Parts: sequence; C-alpha cells; structure tokens
Amino acid sequence: MSIKSIHRIHLAETDSTNTYARQLTHPDNIMLVSTDYQTAGRGQRGNSWEAERDKNLLFSLAFCPMHIPASQQFILCELISVALCEVLSRYTDGIRIKWPNDIYHRDRKLSGILIEHDIEGTYIARTIIGIGLNVNQAHFTSDAPNPISLFQILGHEVGREAMLSEICDTFTALYQAMRTAPDSVQGRDAMHRRYSALLYRLSTPALYRDVQGTFNAILRHVEPDGRLRLEDEQGTLRSYLFKEVEYII
Repeated sequence: MSIKSIHRIHLAETDSTNTYARQLTHPDNIMLVSTDYQTAGRGQRGNSWEAERDKNLLFSLAFCPMHIPASQQFILCELISVALCEVLSRYTDGIRIKWPNDIYHRDRKLSGILIEHDIEGTYIARTIIGIGLNVNQAHFTSDAPNPISLFQILGHEVGREAMLSEICDTFTALYQAMRTAPDSVQGRDAMHRRYSALLYRLSTPALYRDVQGTFNAILRHVEPDGRLRLEDEQGTLRSYLFKEVEYII
C-alpha cells in the first residue's frame, strides 16, 4: 500500500492530529492526518510537543487493526518505531529507539510517538499513532529535554513530503505483511528482533531512576509485551512497564 492509497487529510493548523484523526477511522482504510502546525500537540506523560510552523512532520495514522489481540498491542509500537528508524537511517547514522518508542539520534530526541488504542473485548478496535518528527527546525526554545532535528544533524533542509511518503510506505509495508499472516508467530518474532536490535543503550551500562531512586543498570532486553528488563549492579534483573522507570541522560 503506497501513500497514494491512504486517505489523507492535510490541515494548515489544528489542535492535535490525534484528536482530529479520532473522528475519521474506517475499518478498511488507513487514515492519514497531517498538519503544518499544532496548537496543542501532545507527547507522552501529558507533555506538549514543540514544533515550529511549516518546519516539521506532524501527523497521525488511524486504522482499525481488528486482527490484533489487545495482549499483543506492543507489536504496533514496534512496527512504527522500526519504520521510522529504517527511514531516518537513510539520512544519517546513530538512529535508535529509546524504549518504548522515542526515536533518538545518539543522545538526543529526534521524534516522539503517541499511540492510543480503543479496546473492544480482547481485540484492538482502533489505533491512532501520532508522530512528531523534527525535520527542518533550526532552534528549539522550550524546556523540552534534548531535542534535535535533521537540519541540525545534516546542516541542510530535507523535503518533508518525500520523507512522509517514505515513512507511510515503510509502515504500511510492515503492517500489510503482518496483516496477511496475523497468526504468524515467526513474523511477530522477527519484528520483535528488529525492534530489539535498534534499542538505545542496549547492553550498555547507564543511569536510570525509579520510585526507589537512581541506579546503574544494563539494558538487557524488552519483552514482547513491552516490559523493559534492566540488570542492576547486583545482577538483579528488574522489570518495568511504561512510566515506571526514567532514563537519566
């Protein structure tokens, strides 16, 4: 499925592409909502997302993955994270996934992803994936931690429309492959391995913080259900769900 076969709506300005996309999902289509500027862009943990007008990619993909059990919803996080990494790695090296789904260039944040699911019974009825990608912004003025853009990395602007097409084509190719074989354990395992190989700080000692305080640990792996596994200095393997542990950068 190419970007031409996705139903796209482009807005000069909106509060949030995720909010707008919520009213557009269709069982048989992937809906793409993009904008040049968000007045109330949202990030994880309720944070806002800084993005200069006409400089970045701000968009949401909304669809109904009825074939995916709610217990396996992390596969969609893996799919979009891997798709973004694959595309961005064509432009620069050092692209990694900071668990669960921030995209980093070395130690700085290049893209954020906000995923919202509606669950019906034991399956996902609707998914909205919101993406903010720093493309051509030269300066950041908010107190958001460690942002970076492709312009700052490369020293020149990048065509936003071409990049959006690459991202959508890459994601839909991965999604369609999974959709045609929804019961393929081998396919899900292969995607999980691709995601795991791209993890920021994988097998590297670093500082983290949880409710008990700051500690040194090595990121060993992420479970298929999304749990992060860190090995501390005492050799204890700690397990965390999203928002239960913080990276210290």
